[in-house]
Amino acid sequence: MSREVVEAMTVLAREKGISTEKLMFALQDALLAAYKKQPGSAKYARVELDSETADFRVIELIIPERLEAQLIVETIDEGTTIDPETGEMREPEDPEIDPVKFEQYKDQIDERDVTPDDFGRIAAQTAKQVILQRIREAERDMMYEEYRDRVGELITGIVQQKDARYTLIQLRERVEALLPKSEQVEGERYEHNQRVKAVIKEVSPSTKGPSIIVSRRDPELIKQLFELEVPEIADGLVEIENVAREPGYRSKIAVVSHADGVDPVGACVGPRGSRVRMVVSELRGEKIDIIPYNDEPARFVAKALSPARVREVLVDDEAKQATVIVPDDQLSLAIGREGQNARLAARLTGWRIDIKSETEFATEDRGGGEDGEEGLDGRCHAILANGRRCPNAALPSSRYCGLFAHQALVDYDTDDVTVLTADDEDESGELHDLDVSGEVEVEAVEEASEEDAGAEAADAEEALLDEEVALAEDAAAEGPGDAGEPQAAPVPSDGLEPAPESAEPTGEAEGS
Repeated sequence: MSREVVEAMTVLAREKGISTEKLMFALQDALLAAYKKQPGSAKYARVELDSETADFRVIELIIPERLEAQLIVETIDEGTTIDPETGEMREPEDPEIDPVKFEQYKDQIDERDVTPDDFGRIAAQTAKQVILQRIREAERDMMYEEYRDRVGELITGIVQQKDARYTLIQLRERVEALLPKSEQVEGERYEHNQRVKAVIKEVSPSTKGPSIIVSRRDPELIKQLFELEVPEIADGLVEIENVAREPGYRSKIAVVSHADGVDPVGACVGPRGSRVRMVVSELRGEKIDIIPYNDEPARFVAKALSPARVREVLVDDEAKQATVIVPDDQLSLAIGREGQNARLAARLTGWRIDIKSETEFATEDRGGGEDGEEGLDGRCHAILANGRRCPNAALPSSRYCGLFAHQALVDYDTDDVTVLTADDEDESGELHDLDVSGEVEVEAVEEASEEDAGAEAADAEEALLDEEVALAEDAAAEGPGDAGEPQAAPVPSDGLEPAPESAEPTGEAEGS
């Protein structure tokens, strides 16, 4: 070989990022393998290669029989094998010499030059093959090192081809990824030259390069798409706590803000819904519910069942189970089509969720528990004046909570529903957030409470208005001179004293 070979190896090593020393060792191994194929080759030999001139010699090692067993590396005889790259049959290789022991006993080993006279042409061809092979191996190793640490990242590629098993996506020149059928979203179609986004699911080495598996079904895709569209997530101001997804149909994400004044839901939705619309477009119409994360399980579960309205949530921390009471007209919405909404909420929160309508829950309340025993759900069995069950926890070995008025119900030997007065209802409101038993915590959903308060205020205002109208009508019917009695002035709704009238009272009224 000539010096040009060494220069070519140096240039390629620099361009491809391969060590020149590695190429030299690989060339030595290749030359030795080529020599072994020559008829009459020595059993033990090595190749000396000059790194500056590319001159080489084949040296036969003459090992005494008494040292042969000590110098040979123990190998498993695999018999005839097939080269995975070329498909050629490979005969069993000759035993190798342990280099460490060779240095130890080399003074007792004779050597001689056995370089074939016509070995130059074979050496040149071998050098070319080795260089190309090592370059391919180096590129594969570099690709594997580049992508193995990128699992979970979002990538964009172009669809090259597809069949019944997988879709081939080109990431960049000479780098391709596989989108298996199991990682594709049902109903999605991938056309040739179409740009698609996916997340890297798995990277594994192979003889033909790294095998890169990407996914369109992984929940991580939702996180990566929102991070791409929402600057607050990319900057760490907003974080996606969890994602529950049924690919192609619906997803729920729980978001939390780490900065004051930053609304996590509003940040993800964007101005006029522009940000979430981009994510939905990439997912081809998949619906997304953005839920504010809450450390309180009851409130988090209630929000996770959105868009359904929740009346109240009973949580059992030990069993990590939540019983959700919803209005009768919200039951089907809370459960969702084929249980989808409830299933996604359970995955998002990590809690087992049991959804019941108000009617169903009230029926169970009337029939559950025996006298003197604690209810099965740990709640007080007293029924308030508004017809709802007291949300406080029952005392141990009792059916009622710690309120005096509720404990007084123990003396009544009845299984009928007990209705308390409005005063009792107001009193019980002071303990709604207490956990007396330590087992079951009862939380009323904030939205439901506000809605009930608004409804009660509206009813009270309407009743007061009706009373004013009735008083005005009675006064008009009696007339100013009816029965010689003074006319009653209507009481204004603002509670102020009525203005004095210009008409003088009758004499009978004065005399009286």
